[in-house]
Amino acid sequence: MAATRPNNTSSLSTESNSVAGIFDTMSYGPAPETENAAQAWIEKHKRSFGHFIDNKWVKPVGRKTYTSKSPVTGEVLSETIQGEEEDIELAVSAAHKAFQSWSKLSCDVRARYLYSIARHVQKHSRLLSVVEALDNGKSIRETRDCDIPLVVRHFYHHAGWAELMDSEMSNWKPVGVVGAIVPWNFPLMLLTWKVCPALAMGNTVVLKPATYTRLSALLFAEICAEAGLPPGVFNVVTGNGAFGSKLAMHQQVDKVAFTGSTQVFLLF
Repeated sequence: MAATRPNNTSSLSTESNSVAGIFDTMSYGPAPETENAAQAWIEKHKRSFGHFIDNKWVKPVGRKTYTSKSPVTGEVLSETIQGEEEDIELAVSAAHKAFQSWSKLSCDVRARYLYSIARHVQKHSRLLSVVEALDNGKSIRETRDCDIPLVVRHFYHHAGWAELMDSEMSNWKPVGVVGAIVPWNFPLMLLTWKVCPALAMGNTVVLKPATYTRLSALLFAEICAEAGLPPGVFNVVTGNGAFGSKLAMHQQVDKVAFTGSTQVFLLF
């Protein structure tokens, strides 16, 4: 009996689905990291952001604005506020008030808050990754596979710090309100390195992100509120370098955590 040739009409061998066809068209399905969710979040805020103080959005009238753009495409993402001295006063006052109760919480309660933040960052990891990539210009591979996982690990790690403070770090005491200032190159990671130990040890924080990369910090603040962090414990204000120096020199800011250039530091 003569042998028959195999049927080559399967869908895998059609021109459109063949390996050669895919390489010719470079046509792929939608990536899970498309910017739709990030654009929807920005649109929900009408492409205009204020400060995030006391777990609320605060948009003082009469403020100048800064246009946040994608450094890759030049696309306008949103408008953000250029803060003034009275905005710092509002944020620091909220942090100072929150410190009175936050610093007195038991270690295990503070640990649960940090653990909750870690879980909520995991929940929103895709959104954070895309917002960070859009705002900073780095690749999605770096934000998705490096930056955001490290943010999560730091919060889990420092939840352990908070839990063990009384037994392993009994000589450590909270200092009060921490003014945190971070640059543009690793916005969320550098934010995390400052915020995690500060919160774990019972301090409260007022953060000023870099002018160029404000959006991921504002999204993170919103996520902290969603995670149940008490009002005033973590606040984000936006402004220029001189605005950051006013935060650093405020009388009720007890410690400054700064990463940035010598030029900016000399403004303090």
